[in-house]
Amino acid sequence: MYTSETALRAFREARHAFIAGSRIDMGALAADLGVDRTSLFRWVGNRDRLLSEVLWSLAVPTLDAARRDAAGSGAARLVDVLAQFTADLIEAPYFRGFLQREPARALRLLTTTDSDVQSRFVHAVTELVAAEQASGAFDPGPLSAEELARLLVRISESFTYADLISGETPDPARARAAFEYVLR
Repeated sequence: MYTSETALRAFREARHAFIAGSRIDMGALAADLGVDRTSLFRWVGNRDRLLSEVLWSLAVPTLDAARRDAAGSGAARLVDVLAQFTADLIEAPYFRGFLQREPARALRLLTTTDSDVQSRFVHAVTELVAAEQASGAFDPGPLSAEELARLLVRISESFTYADLISGETPDPARARAAFEYVLR
């Protein structure tokens, strides 16, 4: 995350534009901030880096809310968290707008192993699995917590981005069914 006030200001402007359904344009953002593009890039990195930070900044509260609202423990809790998070992504208009405006960039930023967003999501799900394992309510075996997290993230991606991957309609109910099937 950004630490300087100028970088935070640029990030906030970009996040606001993203939520409003606008494409983040680095030239327009620099002009709005009254700086040149070089300064903006020095503060926040390139457009992909800024988009990744914006996307993750929106994912964190969504994932936190899913954790707070989840019922039960063990596999049932994991299903609740992941199904709710996936449903929230599928239903978020600003997120769907981004996927429709920039499908190739979205898939690259969200689903590749080089993606900061995906690695953070895998880490968060690994922590969820590990917490349930530590409580004694769940055993991910024969997989490690991280291996299971990678699988669960791929399931989430498969249903969240179904329209881009396979031409199917993203379906939160089918995502929940898939999580239940894998975690039964």
